[in-house]
Amino acid sequence: MADIDVLEEQSRKLNVVIALLLRQLVRDTDFTTKKRKGTGDLAVYLNRQGLNYQDIASILDSPVASVRELVTRSKRKKKKG
Repeated sequence: MADIDVLEEQSRKLNVVIALLLRQLVRDTDFTTKKRKGTGDLAVYLNRQGLNYQDIASILDSPVASVRELVTRSKRKKKKG
């Protein structure tokens, strides 16, 4: 049980580091909780890299349901196009 707690803590810390690096990459210096442009594109990119919805939501500071919808919507658009 303790091993799971350690892994979850490491996962949270890595998500914070990824989020900070991602903000630096897209030159986002606003740390307020307002909506950001391009969240859908970032969610799709991170999903393609193998991250699950929960990790993506944590990194992008978005609800899991929103991330799932953004990624699913993108997949539907590809099927139509």
